[in-house]
Amino acid sequence: MGQSRNERMKRKSKYSWGSRMALIGITMVVLSLAVVMNFGAASLREKDLEYQAKEQNLEKVLAEEEARAAQLEEYRVYVQTKQYVEKVAKEKLGLVKEDEILLKPRESE
Repeated sequence: MGQSRNERMKRKSKYSWGSRMALIGITMVVLSLAVVMNFGAASLREKDLEYQAKEQNLEKVLAEEEARAAQLEEYRVYVQTKQYVEKVAKEKLGLVKEDEILLKPRESE
């Protein structure tokens, strides 16, 4: 009976040492995972800030392009008017209306 008690104590101590090592191992794995997750989260936060800055920049560019598109639309409508045609005819082609008098300055000698 005395020997079986000794054997049980040895087994108990073996198991308790093994369970302690397992607990330490599991703790180390959990801690390492926590560290890796923390670094990953920090990296994601940095990327999020970069993306927010890019988004703001793109929204600004979009607003500028929409304003430019509106100006081009106004110009397109203006180009189709009779007033624009007359202006181009006068400036580029040198044409005048029938009842219009054209005065040219004298050339200096």
